[in-house]
Amino acid sequence: MTVLKEDLHEYLRIARKNMLWKLDGLTEYQKRRPMTPTGTNLLGMIKHLAIVEYGYFGLTFGREFPARFAELEASAIARLNADMWATADESSESIVDLYREAWVHADKTIDALELNSLGRVQHWPADKQEVTLHRVLVHLCIETNRHAGHADIIRELIDDSVGLRLGNENMADGDAAWWAQYRSELETVAREADQ
Repeated sequence: MTVLKEDLHEYLRIARKNMLWKLDGLTEYQKRRPMTPTGTNLLGMIKHLAIVEYGYFGLTFGREFPARFAELEASAIARLNADMWATADESSESIVDLYREAWVHADKTIDALELNSLGRVQHWPADKQEVTLHRVLVHLCIETNRHAGHADIIRELIDDSVGLRLGNENMADGDAAWWAQYRSELETVAREADQ
């Protein structure tokens, strides 16, 4: 495995764990609660990323994937945006398990192929459908980290929890009073700038 492939793979692994960390300590309602006008919710993002990993590291490279993925893909096609939320029949545990299964499947593809191995993303524009494993790894690092950023904000809106990842929150060392004062100062500056 090349250093570049190892680096990309490690960044993907970190982003995956960061996504799951955002579910820690939440109730079923909090995990599923639509927090934006478009329904963005934590568990839905996990489900979406599981399906995305199965597709990009499975279908793209003609590699076998579990029947469960085909069922989820058919459901997502049949019902618009079905990959972005968990039904009442889908437990949090089953969605997290699905995501972890997708990791195993994706990791096997990453380990088995060279960075210059070719695949095809059928739903991309015709002139961009042919891709390399390198391109897909970069795409999935970006995709997963983009959703991790969404998850950061959603989690903060749910219960004020913040941070990059467990053990490395990457936040200023202020207490609740400091953060309230900081936010108040930003609000004042924003209002002044608008005048």
